[in-house]
Amino acid sequence: APVDYTVQLDEIRSGYDGVFCWVHPRAGVVPQPGGPPAVVLTMQQLWLKGSDVFGPLHELRTDDLGRTWRGPVEHAATLGRRDGPGGVIVGVCDFWPKWHAASGKLLGIGHTVRYKDNAVIAERPRETYFSVYDPAARTWTPWQTVALPAEARFYNAGAGCVQRVDLADGDILLPFYFKARGEKDYRTAVARCTFDGKELTVRAIGGEVGVPGGRGLYEPSLAQVGDRFFLTLRNDTAAYVATSRDGINFSAPRRWTWDDGTDLGSYNTQAHWVTHGAALLLVYTRRGAGNDHVTRHRAPLFMAQVDPEKLVVLRATERILVPERGARLGNFGVTPVSAHETWVTVAEWMQGNPPLRIIPPDNPWGANNRVYAARIRFDQAPLDPATARAAARAPPRRRIFNDDG
Repeated sequence: APVDYTVQLDEIRSGYDGVFCWVHPRAGVVPQPGGPPAVVLTMQQLWLKGSDVFGPLHELRTDDLGRTWRGPVEHAATLGRRDGPGGVIVGVCDFWPKWHAASGKLLGIGHTVRYKDNAVIAERPRETYFSVYDPAARTWTPWQTVALPAEARFYNAGAGCVQRVDLADGDILLPFYFKARGEKDYRTAVARCTFDGKELTVRAIGGEVGVPGGRGLYEPSLAQVGDRFFLTLRNDTAAYVATSRDGINFSAPRRWTWDDGTDLGSYNTQAHWVTHGAALLLVYTRRGAGNDHVTRHRAPLFMAQVDPEKLVVLRATERILVPERGARLGNFGVTPVSAHETWVTVAEWMQGNPPLRIIPPDNPWGANNRVYAARIRFDQAPLDPATARAAARAPPRRRIFNDDG
């Protein structure tokens, strides 16, 4: 059954100079005794004249659930660029912080990027990195990379912009994507990791998921509902989905479609999950919304419920979370803030279609590098998957009247 919810769209900040814009706003929560959690939102600036040229990570923080925000505070010393050999600069990007309950730590994971002369190096190694938040000092530990097996396929391997699942025993299921030197297409796998509060260690890697062409399958995001796991994946021509029972070995991927069998229309961008008990919802962008002027149709930002058995998106449940104002919204994050509230955070990315490569501050659509938090509030307590399945199988209840009616 469709879940009921309301959406409150908060504008955290806006305005920019036409040279840099804020991107990749993603938030993590830090529980605080006797009050609401702190929400720590990380983001970084993009140099608009370049392509994926990012600066150090910054932080916005709220201790009153978004009524007031502090920042942005720069973390260049711990989450910034480092000098490499031969004039290569190693940066970090695509960061996603999430509370790890077993260790009591806010753990952020992303991947590295390499620049030469302020441009991304096309053929380059890539690593997954992580950092841990210190809530008292309000800073992050220096980023460090995650060790993977010394295999050729992991030459370019990263977990950027991915949604992970933390298991009840504290283990982490971390999706990532990779390719060998010289390969064009990425494949995706899920690593089972341990985290002791200081070190993130890979213990096992599941089977590969891939398709030929369109740069393969990459930027995966993982969700768990009951005893099943769901993986949504990016490809240049379509969005894909796969399922698993153990969380690391997945079915063959299939294209996302509506419940009438037609293509969802999402392509060449990320999608992420919102879960609420037994309910599984997908957040995405797509064609066909009067948005041909937006790069890769990456706005508005939609959310709709998924049929977890048929693996289709229920068209009648689609709603707009963040409206379109001429700028793309394809790089975003999802953060459960409480049992009844989830935030989707996103920024207006101020690069457009040629010839308007840089969207000016006075553009006709009204985009202004707004940083949003779409606050999804569910009307009912989450229903566990087993109860939901039993309710779906149960016959309809009959009403019995006595002689008095």
